[in-house]
Amino acid sequence: MRRSAPTVDAVRMRTEFTFELPRGYVDESGTVHREGAMRLATAKDELIPLQDVRVRENPPYLSVVLLARVITRLGALPQVHDGVVEGMFASDLAFLQDFYRQINAEGHTLAIVACPSCAESFEVDLAGSRLGES
Repeated sequence: MRRSAPTVDAVRMRTEFTFELPRGYVDESGTVHREGAMRLATAKDELIPLQDVRVRENPPYLSVVLLARVITRLGALPQVHDGVVEGMFASDLAFLQDFYRQINAEGHTLAIVACPSCAESFEVDLAGSRLGES
């Protein structure tokens, strides 16, 4: 049995996902940067931080180093590095950790959540959406 070749659409894979931080990173001039993009992580992205002395001394620092590697854009910043991620509000760091997990483990930015009032489940798209908006 012969299989047909995959179509161009089937071959293309989305490797970068946009997001909007709940609060935003505030740089030294006071500018708030909220919109950004994160690419899919490679095996190297997950292995290199394990050799970092800061990670060996403080394992939770792994997420800072890892996120700095995969965030490709954040507002008008020329680059995203460890210091930028370190300076983020805890709520933005938690958002980015969840976003990373969503796109790398599950391959999409959809999450199933439950309404705290009525407990009804529904789907939300974490990419580019702002908390509290529908």
